[in-house]
Amino acid sequence: VQLQACGGGLVQAGGPLRLSCVASGRTFSAYHMGWFRQAPGKERESIARIDWSGGTTYYADSVKGRFSISRDNAKNTVYLQMNSLKPEDTAVYYCAARSGIFTSGPYDYWGQGTEVTVSS
Repeated sequence: VQLQACGGGLVQAGGPLRLSCVASGRTFSAYHMGWFRQAPGKERESIARIDWSGGTTYYADSVKGRFSISRDNAKNTVYLQMNSLKPEDTAVYYCAARSGIFTSGPYDYWGQGTEVTVSS
């Protein structure tokens, strides 16, 4: 699976931004999808994931209530809607795909990352 993330940019604090990740190469609906982020000088953080059907989602506490993950299997795309953005959300955001169990296991495929900068 090849993953292409896009939608990053510069946004003011409190504003929204939507990231997209388009998959190609294999059956998108066979994979659980996740969004991660890595801020400068910090470790990569798992922030949201969604199962293959879109019926189950998980959010890190740091984004719960502000971010929403969704997918459109017909378009081979997973989205991350980010609302009420804060300067601490500034990071490079990555999408990733994995098969197997939704709640555990390594991610098999990674996108290239898209940069989000939130100004105060």
